[in-house]
Order: sequence, then C-alpha cells, then structure tokens
Amino acid sequence: MKSKEKGNQVVVVYEFRASTQEAEGSQSSRPAWYRVSPGWPGLHRETLSPETKTRKRTEERSRRCWSRRERKQRLARAAGTFEVGMRCLDPGQEVSAPQELRRNKRLSASPDERLKGTECSTPETQKDGCSSWTCGHLFPRTGRSEKEGPGAEPGMGLYESVPRVWHSAYNLGLLSRFIAAPAGEEEVFPREQSSHQLPMGSNGAVPSEATKKDQNLTRGNWGNQIEFVLTSVGYAVGLGNVWRFPYLCYRNGGGAFMFPYFIMLIFCGIPLFFMELSFGQFASQGCLGVWRISPMFKGVGYGMMVVSTYIGIYYNVVICIAFYYFFSSMTHVLPWAYCNNPWNTPDCAGVLDATNLTNGSRPTALSGNLSHLFNYTLQRTSPSEEYWRLYVLKLSDDIGNFGEVRLPLLGCLGVSWVVVFLCLIRGVKSSGKVVYFTATFPYVVLTILFVRGVTLEGAFTGIMYYLTPQWDKILEAKVWGDAASQIFYSLGCAWGGLITMASYNKFHNNCYRDSVIISITNCATSVYAGFVIFSILGFMANHLGVDVSRVADHGPGLAFVAYPEALTLLPISPLWSLLFFFMLILLGLGTQFCLLETLVTAIVDEVGNEWILQKKTYVTLGVAVAGFLLGIPLTSQAGIYWLLLMDNYAASFSLVVISCIMCVSIMYIYGHRNYFQDIQMMLGFPPPLFFQICWRFVSPAIIFFILIFTVIQYRPITYNHYQYPGWAVAIGFLMALSSVICIPLYALFQLCRTDGDTLLQRLKNATKPSRDWGPALLEHRTGRYAPITVPSPEDGFEVQPLHPDKAQIPIVGSNGSSRLQDSRI
Repeated sequence: MKSKEKGNQVVVVYEFRASTQEAEGSQSSRPAWYRVSPGWPGLHRETLSPETKTRKRTEERSRRCWSRRERKQRLARAAGTFEVGMRCLDPGQEVSAPQELRRNKRLSASPDERLKGTECSTPETQKDGCSSWTCGHLFPRTGRSEKEGPGAEPGMGLYESVPRVWHSAYNLGLLSRFIAAPAGEEEVFPREQSSHQLPMGSNGAVPSEATKKDQNLTRGNWGNQIEFVLTSVGYAVGLGNVWRFPYLCYRNGGGAFMFPYFIMLIFCGIPLFFMELSFGQFASQGCLGVWRISPMFKGVGYGMMVVSTYIGIYYNVVICIAFYYFFSSMTHVLPWAYCNNPWNTPDCAGVLDATNLTNGSRPTALSGNLSHLFNYTLQRTSPSEEYWRLYVLKLSDDIGNFGEVRLPLLGCLGVSWVVVFLCLIRGVKSSGKVVYFTATFPYVVLTILFVRGVTLEGAFTGIMYYLTPQWDKILEAKVWGDAASQIFYSLGCAWGGLITMASYNKFHNNCYRDSVIISITNCATSVYAGFVIFSILGFMANHLGVDVSRVADHGPGLAFVAYPEALTLLPISPLWSLLFFFMLILLGLGTQFCLLETLVTAIVDEVGNEWILQKKTYVTLGVAVAGFLLGIPLTSQAGIYWLLLMDNYAASFSLVVISCIMCVSIMYIYGHRNYFQDIQMMLGFPPPLFFQICWRFVSPAIIFFILIFTVIQYRPITYNHYQYPGWAVAIGFLMALSSVICIPLYALFQLCRTDGDTLLQRLKNATKPSRDWGPALLEHRTGRYAPITVPSPEDGFEVQPLHPDKAQIPIVGSNGSSRLQDSRI
C-alpha cells in the first residue's frame, strides 16, 4: 500500500497478490465516502451530503475497530482459498500498530502520520516484505487544523475508515487489476466506476463486514444494557414475589425454607435463566424464530405463545383491580375501614369498629378484652372482605353465573391496556425507557413500607414468625417441591418472555452475567417483600391479640383483603394504601410489558416481511385490543372464579413440560457441544462447567421432579369455601393441554412436509437445524456459520489458489451452514 499527494487529495494505493493490472486515482471536486466489504461480490459507492455525513459521523463514533487477528480471519474467510496481501506505506517502511488503534482512539496528526497509523503484522508473519491485513485512510485535503489532521473529520479515526477504503478500492478497480507505476510517475485512480456494487446490509453494514456498532436496525436493539436488565427484572419480579413467596416461606418452615429455595435457585433457576437468555440472544429471534435450531420442535414456541396469551389476559385483570383500589384510596377514609357502608352486612365486624367498642361502647354481653371480642367475631366477616366480595366484585354464587359486567372494573381494564400499549408503542425503544421507573420505583415503595412496618408494635413478632426455622420440615418432600415450583414460576421460565427480551440484545452482550444478576435480584426481592408483609401482619396480629397465622393469607386474599385491612390501622392510612397499590400496579406492568412484547415479536418475526416490520405498532395495537376483549368476561360477577381457574391450570404443569422439552431438544437433539460452541462464539468463552452439567443432567432432573410433584400434590381447585364443578375443572385441564398439544401436533406437521424416503430420514431432516439458523447479522456468522462466497470472473477478479494441487469444494453441513472440504478426502 503506497501513499501519494495529488492535488487536494491524499491517495492510498493497494496491491493485491491476486491482482495484476494498474489502477489510478483522480481528483474530485467533491469528496466521496465509501463502504467496502471484503466479502465480495459486488460493491457499493456512496456520495453523501454534508448533513448525511454529520449524521453518520455521530453514529460511527461508537463503533469498534477490528482486532488484528479478527480482521485477518474475516478477510481470509471472505476470500475463500485466495491469498490477499497489501504493501506497506510509502516509503516502504513497515510500521507497528499504534496504541491509539488498539484502544479505539481517534488518530490526530498530520496526513503522513495518519497514513502511518496502519496495522502491520509482526515480522514472523510478514510475506515478501509486505504487511498483512493493513488498512489506510483516503480523505480530501482541506484547510483544517493540525490537531484534527488536514481533511479529517472531527472524531473520525483511522479504524473508522477501514470499510470505506475497501469499498473505494473495489469500486475504482483496485481489486481487479493493478500494475505498479514506474518510478517517478504518479499513481492515479481510473475514472470509470465498477458496475458491481455490494448491497448494504439491513443494519447499515455491508455483508461479511464486521460492523462497528453491532446493532440490528431491522428488529432494533435495547438503547443500552441497563434497559435490558431493568426490563428482565421487571418481568421476573411480579405479583407472586409479594403475595405468594412470604406465605410459602412461613407455611414451609420459615427460615428453613430458605435452604431448599436457594438450592433450587442455584441448580435450576439460574441455569434455565441463562439458557433462555443465551438462546434468544444468539439467534436474535423471538420464541418462534429460535426454533430454526430444530424445526420439528417449533411447537414448543407455539406452546409458549399460548401460555403467554393466557397469562397476559388474566394478569391485566389483576392490574385493573389494583388500579381500582388505587383510585378508591384517594379519600380521607378508606372505604373498607368501617362497617357502616351500604354494602356491609350485619355480620361485618371491623378492626376499627371493634376498637371503638373496646374503648367503651361495647354491649355488656361482649365485655372483655379485645382478644375475646375478636374470638367472638371469628365467624363474622371483615369490612375489607365485604368490600372485596360484595362491592368490588359483587361475587356471584357460581362460576357459571356471570351476572353483569362490573363497569368500574371494565373501565380500569381499559386503562391498564392503554397504559401497556402506550409503553410498547415503539417496542423495546419505548418500553426500555419506561422500565427506568416501573422497575425501580417498587423498591422505593417496598423500602418505605418496610421502614414504616418495622417501627410498629408487634412487627418483630411477625418477622420472627416469617423467619424462625422449623428444621424438621426440611425433610418433607412438599417443602422441596414448593421451593422448586416457586423458583421455576417466579423467574418466568418457559413463558417465552426471556427469549424475546434477550433477542433484542447485541450479539456479544454478556448474558451470563445478566442471568446471575437478574435471578439473584428476583429472589432477594421475594425475601425482602416478606419482611414488608409480615411486619404489617405482625402489627395487626398484635393489635388483635391473636396469632400471626390467623391473619396471614396469600394470593388475592393477601393483596386485596388482609393487607388493606392492616393498612387501616396506620395513621394516614390512605397514603400507605396508595403506595401499596401503586407498587402492585408497577410490579404487574413490568411483567405485562414482556408478555405482550412476546406475542408481538413472535408474530412479526414469523411473518418477517418489510411490511409487518413497518406496521409493528398496529400489530401491538391489535394484540392489545384482543387482550382487552378476552378479558371482559373476567370483569363480570363470576370473573374471579375464571381468573383463579386460569392461574391454576393455564400456567402450571404445562410450563414444566415445555421447559423440559426445550432442555432436551437443545442439549440432546441439537447437541450440547454445538450449543457450547455457539455460546463461546457469542460470549468469547464457553459456558462454565457447572452450567454444562446442570443443562445436561441436573436441571432436566429437577424439572422432571417438579412435574411429578405437581401431579402428586394436585388438589381440585377451590375458592374460599366454593368447590369448582367438574365441568370447570375440565375446562382448566383443556387450557393446560392447549399449550402442550402444540408440540406433538407441529412435530407431525413438520414430519409430513419434510423430504425423506423413510420415516427415519424424515425425522433426521426435521430435527437438524435449518439453513438460516445462526446469528441474525452477517458479520456475526463466523466459523461454521460463515457464508462462503467465492469471487467469479464476472466480478472482475483474477484469482490465484493458495494450493493449486488442492481444490476445496463447499459442502453443506447438518446445520445448514457451508464449510470447505479438501477434494482429496
């Protein structure tokens, strides 16, 4: 490679070992910017306006430079079996790679020094006195300051100009023909432009060129890594962390339950979380597109979509009830504090009413302390329960008796769906900004409630009831089963949301680190929420003079009955009620965002054409409208029955089956070695040995244990004292099977449409990866995923094989990618 000043340009000339004809450079009144790919065939030349150059300069400042080894490997792979070399800069002296290039810093010096800022190989790797894989910069000479370098753009470093020089070299004929000019004569570029032009990639890069920004402009990426972590935390940390874990903890031995809980987290939770994140990030596809890894198991993706649909429908109904309570708390006195409301019955006995009676207005027949009074009213109902059952829900007497639609709940359901849609109107670009608030503010509220709770009388009793270990229970299988189930369901495995969120990551993001951080944060939040819940319940039990177990509850009973009643005992109770229900709303929205995005991403990726990518907002709107319409029956007088039915059956053992099949298909059908190599290509290191063992043996075994435990511990669903009829239970099982049945049905469909003479051959072809399996962006398709494109004579190349006695032919591997094989073999 030589440099020569000509007119108002600094000209960089390359020599290729495979090229044999001269090429010259000429002046241009307007500087041209170039993009070039060593991937051939075809090239693309762009002449950009000053406005476009300013915009592109801003975009490219954050792009990365290739390392010397990576550039050499990519060029060699792109050239196939043909050797390409470049001469060193004029006057022919070899220069070492500057530290500025390695550190991705801009080079600021004179033109000659900028041209010397090229990357040469070490002496032992030089060939014929030429440096291998060097790069230069072609820029116009203008009256710029010495600091920026004449003609250099502000902030434009040498590493940012590599693709442009490659592209100009091809478009101007340097790659096809070159003969060194005689000594003393100027070397100029030919005026004619090559007719072969490389199309630009969908992400703004040329095919086979390693982009410096590592972004997928077609699907989009997270604005930064914090957005992904916060979204995943909001997805994993949901309502179950508040209303289910504390109850399971005190019921299964208090502090002793923490031991099996964290054991299951280490051996099942984190490995499955890491697997799903790496699965989605490697392919940059949703829960359907990732199954190019083994098309026969694409039914697993459809099963995830069905599960996410069920959960998304009833989850937003829970959020709408939290909205209703939030709006109802905007008053001086909470409406569930006393029994003097029109909906209350004679059996109502409130805590505040009982306190007033104890202070002097109680009848003689009820004389005694508050504990006696509470024991007298154990068969009676609290005002918070009557508010929930008789006013909010207007509960019917049977699941089949829908009654009327509760208009206040319907309005709140519309509000919740509008909020979800507006937050996802631009996909991850908008939801990534919203999670800065929705994923962090619940911790602020939890901390406020915790500080207030531990300062109350009796709070220590409730916390000790929550944490005191009962070590005899640790030997019970039920305790281990509850721990495994809580970890599995709390992290959101097999819902499809983790795969979808990770698919918007940049390819080389460290999802291993993210999986550990998010999993531990989720479990720590559950433990922390237990302190908040039981400090208030301990205060309530102390106020009533009863055991904590008398006031403890879980599920909707805790969120909408027990805890709201405890809040009425606090000073300024409406304020604490507003904070509590606002926290529930944010926890629910964090999960709902991911559920809706899972469905939208799966639909858009499956269709995959340009039209639906441009109309993704309308797809989001359509899914939100459908979810609102399907949630209307849940706002009727029988809605709570259907909500609990969906919660118990739609996302129970079906998730366990889906997760187990996913582990088996990746580890044993696709092959654990292949998957470990994929992760190494993506992260730069293979998964740790611990995760390899867990993925292959431990986690599938634990998942199978959860399935067996779920079947053994099955009890017909009830709500308070209401026993569900048989036909309702049958509907629940049908909902559970509707997601699992997708797997065998799609497998049969794929077998029927797969080529093969025998059933065994069809089975092999249906389970091997499709040709488009692998990284989504071409610059990431290295190794066995690298497309081999050999330049043809029509492209103007004259090529010389490295080993004429060996011809290498491309063959198609089992995963659909091409590789080279020696013809002698």
